[in-house]
Amino acid sequence: MSSTWGNKIRFSIFGESHGPAIGGVLDGLPPGMELDMDFIQQQMDRRKPGQDRFSTKRKETDQVEILSGFFEGKTTGTPLAFIIRNEDNRSRDYAALKSKMRPGHADWTGHLRYQGYNDYRGGGHFSGRITAPFVFYGAVAKQYLLENYGIQIVSRIASIGNVEDEVLDHLSADPLELLKKLKNQPFPVMEEAAGTSMKQVIDDARNQQDSVGGVVECMGFHIPAGVGSPFFDSLESTISHLIFSVPATKAALKGSQANDVFYYDEEGRMQAKTNHNGGIQGGISNGLPLVFRVAFKPTPSISKEQETVDIENKENVALSIQGRHDPCIVPRALPVVESCMAIALLEELVI
Repeated sequence: MSSTWGNKIRFSIFGESHGPAIGGVLDGLPPGMELDMDFIQQQMDRRKPGQDRFSTKRKETDQVEILSGFFEGKTTGTPLAFIIRNEDNRSRDYAALKSKMRPGHADWTGHLRYQGYNDYRGGGHFSGRITAPFVFYGAVAKQYLLENYGIQIVSRIASIGNVEDEVLDHLSADPLELLKKLKNQPFPVMEEAAGTSMKQVIDDARNQQDSVGGVVECMGFHIPAGVGSPFFDSLESTISHLIFSVPATKAALKGSQANDVFYYDEEGRMQAKTNHNGGIQGGISNGLPLVFRVAFKPTPSISKEQETVDIENKENVALSIQGRHDPCIVPRALPVVESCMAIALLEELVI
């Protein structure tokens, strides 16, 4: 089924953007896991809408309600079901879009796939709002990975439009320093001047009734060597399966044809002089920082008038999309991307 993923831990998502709630089920979590609900909510807050001028004005608290599989502060081992209620629906914004296919959206393909019965309001089940359950599961996975393996996951905005952040040497980077620098930034970049220019690019796009895309760089540190398998269950295949499940992603994992030269350091530990392959070789982690980049396309919902079709009246029409939309989705995508890495690693490492 398209809304279920995983083997060791089955992850199912449900809901629509303008339905009463969205949520999911995690089946296979180990019993006895303590869940830090404050940390989970902090991760949810990073993704939720309506926090600054760069995101949609839709206001959602994104409070997670756990319905089962959690007792006295710990997982029971039975399916953990949770919901996130939708509180700020304005479905009237979409009344005129039932038959008018928004360019760049899944309106037409969703209409075909579900024979016209799909909930089209705000994209329905195709909406980026459905990434909120990803972040919940990702927060659970991050806790497990940190407590059992010391794995740290952090991300940054690598570029917005044609403005790029500084190049980062992942091999010499201190993950704790990166976390300290980036985790509390609402707009996490390494170079402040680059961040200022990126914000201007977003403002310019919004003022032109348009939108802009960008690139997220995600980094995982202290990942054991030997995680993953060749070919179909390669570590990059597992991660990319999740990454391409996130709406608006249009890029694969980072890498190149360059070889990473290995050597032994003074303490006899195997090291590498470069990390062009992003910490994965032959589908298996090599002990170096796991790094990938994801490109996000510009938000397709824009106020600028566009040409489209009215499938009810069978005619060409002009469309100006109303409602509340992100001029750039990248800042809110960071915790979603991190969650994809955490979920993929948990799938590989959970016993």
